Amino acid sequence: MSIQTRVQEQYELWLQDKAIDEATKAELRGIADQPKEIEDRFYRDLEFGTGGLRGVIGAGTNRINAYTVARATQGLAQFLLKSGKSSLSAVIAYDSRNQSPEFALETAQVLAGNGIKAYVFESLRPTPELSFAVRYLKADAGVVITASHNPPEYNGYKAYGNDGGQLVPDQAEQVIEEIRGVQSFADVKRSSREEAEASRLLEWIGEEVDAEYNKVVTAVSRNPEVVRQISSDFRVIYTPLHGAGNKSVRAVLAAVGFGQVDVVPQQEEPDAMFSTVKSPNPEEREAFTLAISQAKETNADIIIGTDPDCDRMGAVVKDANGEYFVLSGNQSGAIMVDYLLSSLQEQGALPANGVVIKTIVTSEMGAVIAEHYGAEVLNTLTGFKYIGEKMTQFEQTGEAQFLFGYEESYGYLAGTYARDKDAVIASMLICEAAAYYKSQGKTLYDVLQELYERHGYFLEKLESRTLKGKDGVEKIQGIMQDWRLHAPSQLNGLKVTKVEDFSQGLYGLPVENVLKYTLEDDSWFCLRPSGTEPKIKIYFAVRGNSAHAAQESISRLVDEVMFRVDQHN
Repeated sequence: MSIQTRVQEQYELWLQDKAIDEATKAELRGIADQPKEIEDRFYRDLEFGTGGLRGVIGAGTNRINAYTVARATQGLAQFLLKSGKSSLSAVIAYDSRNQSPEFALETAQVLAGNGIKAYVFESLRPTPELSFAVRYLKADAGVVITASHNPPEYNGYKAYGNDGGQLVPDQAEQVIEEIRGVQSFADVKRSSREEAEASRLLEWIGEEVDAEYNKVVTAVSRNPEVVRQISSDFRVIYTPLHGAGNKSVRAVLAAVGFGQVDVVPQQEEPDAMFSTVKSPNPEEREAFTLAISQAKETNADIIIGTDPDCDRMGAVVKDANGEYFVLSGNQSGAIMVDYLLSSLQEQGALPANGVVIKTIVTSEMGAVIAEHYGAEVLNTLTGFKYIGEKMTQFEQTGEAQFLFGYEESYGYLAGTYARDKDAVIASMLICEAAAYYKSQGKTLYDVLQELYERHGYFLEKLESRTLKGKDGVEKIQGIMQDWRLHAPSQLNGLKVTKVEDFSQGLYGLPVENVLKYTLEDDSWFCLRPSGTEPKIKIYFAVRGNSAHAAQESISRLVDEVMFRVDQHN
């Protein structure tokens, strides 16, 4: 069967399916004269990857909607029921995106229809609180409705296991197999809200879990007495970027002792369109435009921002000239590793078997710092689920003590209360570090320069190319195939000394479509198709003996690699 025939067949099936509501059918009839649009909506099923679903909101198999959410949940329910447990439960959270509350309720109703109890947060909450809640309520699974920092037209569905971590590949594959078996929406078992509430298979949760979550986050604080001493002379500007972090971040900062935390008023309230930013992504300086303007008026010491589901945190600090400088994820991570481990060491609390975990595309700077304090460093594939998996392993075996985990894309975690990156604790730690060093007459920018002087000038850069639709998928596959079959022997005037193809399951890690090339001076670059966006990402890292040397080296490397990548566009 040709793709065009399959697309048309699926389109007609949706129009004829009695389980699909009239509003959805009307949306589909409205594109009857747009063959390319029909193809994009139906040429495939929206993939349930290891991170769950993520896609543009709309009708169709390649869109996220109540039907694709229900189908995924039916598959998840069948996976859980195969455990044989007599009583099952799951926790559901959601962020500020379009249709997030509706998708959360749909998830709960399908779980209830399968006899699985759903604990649902009464309003939006940070993703890491969902991870914590799964553990706190001893649930068997969790779901959060979010598309992280994607544009407003997106939403998503992330599934979690009973340890509070996102499903790892072998679990996800089992769920995917169950989803494939749900051939028709008529196969989805679903209770009404009223039936689910009456049978107590739907329970609304909120303040009790909030209080316990805030308690375990603040318990990780290392120097609250310093924060309180300097509080009157330390000002924080915070932007939740219209997302779920506002209440949690402010509550935790207040509990630790920060008395002057000003929220950017234009970005304080939830807004599914994220109307004040091009993208609600704290990785981008543009997201901080309003916050920086406000910080200049009040001479704030630090700016922090969290993404819509509050699992990523970005920070802005003053540089040597007093201008506001946006820290990269690698820089923030290195500062937090140094602050946390040095504080533990000073307080005699640094364990002999402590471990820091990072991903293969994260800078080696944090690793060098961790090793300086005697901590072991582990590398995982990209995705915090792999860090969470190692944490659970340590918890079960006692072989090591987790200290800190992070990835370059602004995701961090300290403490063992959750199994996902947490912008709430990252906000607390980066602000606490800034206050601690201010009490010594230093800014975080000063601290960063000291770390460079001590450990080397590490510099990283991320390039990406967005390639949408079916053609884009094929182009990304072509780029990866080209580099896989024709690995360079030399780049940037240096020999390529190591080629790592993670699709071969290296080092006992799961199989993933990632290529990493290391040069003879230990600089490296890595090609990786995004698992959640129509992008290919290319990561670069160098280490120089000066800032100028590092900048020159990375510029040459980026130019040479991206010239070849762009030949496929």
